[in-house]
Amino acid sequence: MIFDIIKRRRSVFPAQYNNRPIVKSDIEKILEAANYAPTHKRTEPWRFKVLQGESKDKLGIFLAEKYKENDPSPKDFKYRKLLDNPKKSGAVIAICMQRDQKESLPEWEELASTAMAVQNMWLRCTEMGIGCYWSSTGLIKYMDEFFDLKSGEKCLGFFYMGHYDEEVPVVPRGPVTDKVIWL
Repeated sequence: MIFDIIKRRRSVFPAQYNNRPIVKSDIEKILEAANYAPTHKRTEPWRFKVLQGESKDKLGIFLAEKYKENDPSPKDFKYRKLLDNPKKSGAVIAICMQRDQKESLPEWEELASTAMAVQNMWLRCTEMGIGCYWSSTGLIKYMDEFFDLKSGEKCLGFFYMGHYDEEVPVVPRGPVTDKVIWL
């Protein structure tokens, strides 16, 4: 069963979402799955900020305006996408990482733990029939202007989620034997 879910996991984008909202109890199930990611020295570095309703709209406005402000030749289609993607989503979760204040382990290990938490969320969404994808726009470096980030906390991107109607295509993978060397 788990391998079938792993094979079905795909990026499903806001343009594919319908208008059906994602209920809070489903978001809580998705976040609970994230909370069981592996974590070295039990730092549990993943942090999430859930945006629904008006907060999604505000995020879109912030991202679009920040893009226009910082790109010397902004493209209208990119501006619109940044503005509209949060609105089209049933929910957006800001993916953040809280660095261990003692720096008792390398930062990459906390990044890896946070990424594994997101993979758990993705697999849970797949199981529940909710589309999602992780956007890691260059604008995340400005998110301390939008969120109240704690010392050592950084935003790593956005987890867009939404219900969808169309079939998600199966994407073939090259054989694992091409990627493994047995010693």
